[in-house]
Amino acid sequence: MFYLLTAAIISYIALVVFMSIFQKRFLYFPDTQIGVPEQYGLHGFTENILKGKDGITLQSWFKAPEAGMPVILYFHGNASHMGNRAGIYSALAGQGFGVASISYRGYGKSEGIPSEQGLYNDGRTAISFLTEDKAIPLSNIILYGESLGTGVAVQMATEYQVGGLILQAPYTSVVGRAAEIYFFIPVRKVLREHFNSLDKIANVKSPLLIIHGALDMTIPIRHGKTLLESANHPKESVFFDDVGHNNFDSGAIALNVMDFARKHSLIRK
Repeated sequence: MFYLLTAAIISYIALVVFMSIFQKRFLYFPDTQIGVPEQYGLHGFTENILKGKDGITLQSWFKAPEAGMPVILYFHGNASHMGNRAGIYSALAGQGFGVASISYRGYGKSEGIPSEQGLYNDGRTAISFLTEDKAIPLSNIILYGESLGTGVAVQMATEYQVGGLILQAPYTSVVGRAAEIYFFIPVRKVLREHFNSLDKIANVKSPLLIIHGALDMTIPIRHGKTLLESANHPKESVFFDDVGHNNFDSGAIALNVMDFARKHSLIRK
């Protein structure tokens, strides 16, 4: 019995150490096999290579807005690459929005290794590209975060007074969600990637829209509802009863984004 207990304790410690050392592999799932926008049906999009202040070069796609329309800066989720978001990019562009997106460091053609602070730097690089290279005012930029990208979008919205913030399938924090999944491990003590949006959302002053699906098993809808409750006004939500984490209808999302932009006078035509 003593030996079994000792073996169990050693195994548990080994598991905690393993997950601590390799924690980024449980969080980031980058895909570097990406083509050009046209390969995904994104005509009118250009590819740009941006260089951040930390020297990391990042891949970016951009389509200019129609006259009087804002630009959506899209921060994608943790799996695959920008090409897998072609449906939503196309739907947004079809409504006249400008669309900008970046491959986080380590994703697509971007250099580096993903990390929380690294992704924040990538967000800053993308905003600088829009405001400096494309001369787009912050008030004409809507930040759009999807899943993992919601943490990046929230952080950017605390640093920049943008026109709006949209969060699709957001978490209250990565460390909090990890603690729910790996309840048998002291996640809060070992996880270094926090993305604590709940602690930051009260510092966001821009209009907020949260989109979430009631069938989401990856990030339960209670996370989105908790963020909404803690956020400042103006805020609103669109909760879909029959949607999970990844099966949103791009056309429906684009129409909701259009309604949000009109409501907050972000369309000037």
